[in-house]
Amino acid sequence: MNLDLKQHIIDSTQSVFDTMLMLPLTPGLALADKVYAFESSISGMLGFSGDVQGMLTIHCPNQVGFAITESLLGVAVEEVDADVKDTVGEMANMILGGIKDAFLNENITINLAIPTILAGRSYRVSGMDDALWTTVPFYLDEGEFLVELKIKASK
Repeated sequence: MNLDLKQHIIDSTQSVFDTMLMLPLTPGLALADKVYAFESSISGMLGFSGDVQGMLTIHCPNQVGFAITESLLGVAVEEVDADVKDTVGEMANMILGGIKDAFLNENITINLAIPTILAGRSYRVSGMDDALWTTVPFYLDEGEFLVELKIKASK
């Protein structure tokens, strides 16, 4: 499997932000180390299976989650509420949907699960350490958020 996961993450994330949010977005360099711990953040996780299996996760500090929600829904938010959780979950769904389309162009078929949301003052996210793991930071005026993609061959 010779997939350019970093480029798939960047292309899909930029497409979602350009078309759905109209927010200026700058991708960074893929991270060399895995990130497990988050503070005052919200994470949207979406698993997939098929020819390959894995998970896409978007990790947003609260302020970034608020900005994304305000741009998508046109309402001001000041706390992690149902709208913010739904928005971050939908961002994960749309970003992975774009990656799914890119995989189809490479004859790889996947099926998406339902997003799961974590939010809190301090939490850890781990799992699939044996998978190919790519994490790309993105920058908005409100701060940095991460999009990570974990992928491995199906059994």
